[in-house]
Amino acid sequence: MKRILLIPVFAVALIAGNTATSYAQKTVMVGGAAMYPAKNIVENAVNSKDHTTLVAAVKAAGLVETLESPGPFTVFAPTNEAFDKLPKGTVDNLVKPENKATLTSILTYHVVSGSLDSKALMAKIKAGNGSATLTTVQGEPLTIMEKKSKLWIKDSKGGLAEVTIKDVYQKNGVIHVINKVLMP
Repeated sequence: MKRILLIPVFAVALIAGNTATSYAQKTVMVGGAAMYPAKNIVENAVNSKDHTTLVAAVKAAGLVETLESPGPFTVFAPTNEAFDKLPKGTVDNLVKPENKATLTSILTYHVVSGSLDSKALMAKIKAGNGSATLTTVQGEPLTIMEKKSKLWIKDSKGGLAEVTIKDVYQKNGVIHVINKVLMP
């Protein structure tokens, strides 16, 4: 009789343990599309209707292959609405071949080496007594902070972007959706 009772208890413990693991790697909906943890950053981003401008910019900058590589990367991904907040004509001008270096600089300013989910970012903020500095792939710093239980990123120009969707896990990193384009 004792054996029979132990099996269900063990099964519940095993399921509970797997649920915690699955939760960390759950599929998240972004821009009306499922973002699968088994796919890379580019494979997922191309399906988000909220990130068509970002995807076009990544292609124009020649960064597709980089963001398909093993990484890992943490990407702060501005939405189409974030790009729409830029002065009229900015995006059209940036995607021109002669502006590739500037576009690349802006896009790589949204990427940090390593896979930093919100828990890791919050740990850095706590260790930094309220804020932390991350060095982007572009080479310049970003400041992360918490305000009203939300993650915020401050760029080198003083602009603030809110993380609107956090912890979108990819096989080569993690994406955090933001509501403003960051400027180096």
